[in-house]
Amino acid sequence: MNDPNYVRIFDTTLRDGEQSPGATLSSDEKLQIAHALADLGVDIMEAGFPAASPDDLEAVRRIAVEVGNREREDGRHPPTICGLARAVKSDIDKCWEAIQGAKHPRIHTFLATSPIHMKYKLQLDPEEVVEQVREMVAYAKTYCDDVEFSPEDAGRSNPEFLYLVLGEAIKAGATTINIPDTVGYTTPEEFGALIKGIKQHTPGVDDVIISVHCHDDLGLATANTLAGVQNGARQVEVTINGIGERAGNTSLEEVVMALKTRNPVYGTDTGIDTTQITKASRMVSSLTGMAVQPNKAIVGANAFAHEAGIHQDGMLKHEETYEIMRPETVGLNKSELVLGKHSGRHALRVRMRELGYELDTDSLQEVFERFKELADKKKVITNADLLALMKDELYQPQEVYALLDLQVTCGTVNMPMASVRLRGPDGVATAATIGTGPIDACYKAIDTIVQLPTALLEYTVRSITDGIDAIGEVFVRVVPEQAFMRKSPQTGFDMPRQFSGHGAETDIVVASAKAYLSALNKILVSEGMGEDVSQEEPEVVMA
Repeated sequence: MNDPNYVRIFDTTLRDGEQSPGATLSSDEKLQIAHALADLGVDIMEAGFPAASPDDLEAVRRIAVEVGNREREDGRHPPTICGLARAVKSDIDKCWEAIQGAKHPRIHTFLATSPIHMKYKLQLDPEEVVEQVREMVAYAKTYCDDVEFSPEDAGRSNPEFLYLVLGEAIKAGATTINIPDTVGYTTPEEFGALIKGIKQHTPGVDDVIISVHCHDDLGLATANTLAGVQNGARQVEVTINGIGERAGNTSLEEVVMALKTRNPVYGTDTGIDTTQITKASRMVSSLTGMAVQPNKAIVGANAFAHEAGIHQDGMLKHEETYEIMRPETVGLNKSELVLGKHSGRHALRVRMRELGYELDTDSLQEVFERFKELADKKKVITNADLLALMKDELYQPQEVYALLDLQVTCGTVNMPMASVRLRGPDGVATAATIGTGPIDACYKAIDTIVQLPTALLEYTVRSITDGIDAIGEVFVRVVPEQAFMRKSPQTGFDMPRQFSGHGAETDIVVASAKAYLSALNKILVSEGMGEDVSQEEPEVVMA
């Protein structure tokens, strides 16, 4: 794309986004999101950090082969598949190993340039940093024509030093230079001036793309990114729902809709199919276990809700009085078709298509069976109910242990007790335990069977819809107590790997059990313990 007003969307949900605490994704989950990002129309997707682990390398490799060669329905070429690598040969080697199967591969390498990072993290002199950048960009270029270089912590780097480093990176073969505000420190005025200075003073800059990558520590990531675009950046690095390290990254949906809605101000275009935004947002939220706050711009539950009387009156008279965007532009459709227990598969398929999901025969049958179960409990099934069912049915990990039955007793008279029956690799097992409450008793009973000690970091329950018969949605985040430590390629420190789980039911105790099992199954699958538990085995009773 040679249009000077075209802004390339570089999505890093699968790399920087997955670094959110608890947002660990399996290879299969990453592949699902990668396909959704391709449908969304992103130009480049950073599929992962291949040197981080063998699993990450394999996930990037699968995405490169399957998504990186998939022609899109709009006729555009497959997205560029990018892998991240530190500016060291071993990282670059693994990166190329992972991405080389893509039609359009890219190596993204980085090295810190701020005084505080060079002194305390790298322990290198500025001259040594320049030499390492020159050498490693040239090394990456021997593998791949498309090379991106990032001076880490550029927002706190000396501008004159940045011009020098970036000039050497371009001379060594970089085709994209990315300017990261790694710690979310700058203001829009400062960041815009930094991009403007780079465009004016960096040797060879007219022959490359300037990219921006902003973090949201001060809540300024979107504003900084847009300031970068106004000053000449033509690639923006973003994540779905703004997930990422600490307070997160620039939100794809916010930047894309700002450029679209305020086109006269920015004068730029993107290749994003905005009607796919809501679908991608919900998928990422489901698979990472990171709920979207109701007042989140564009994709939050309240983004197109109007409660104030004066607002409602204005909306009824003319929609533009209080809406600067139509919900349909981001994939939110309003339907008058009422679904209930007498509705059939065709009506369900049509509604799911309206919500942005094209279900194959098997997937439709799975959702339909859950839909019928819910319809027996609720008179009217809302869009929110359907989305909760779909997330719970389609985005669960491989079941090493499956919930068969659950019964709890609680209240002010009896001790809270839970009886749980699970199907696992060794057959069907039952356990009954006492706890401080029904959820605690339920989780203790599951632990008795699974025998995988964990620490529960987060437990969240919320209502999907209004009413006493609403579906309850539960998110949990757990950490294995002793094992599953991984070393961070960025810091070198060992960090506990967190796993999230999700469950949705009208009974929140059942939803809680499903969410906890979902997290435990992710741990077991990550360790290669996944087995098919679809066949009933003789029952094993555990005390």
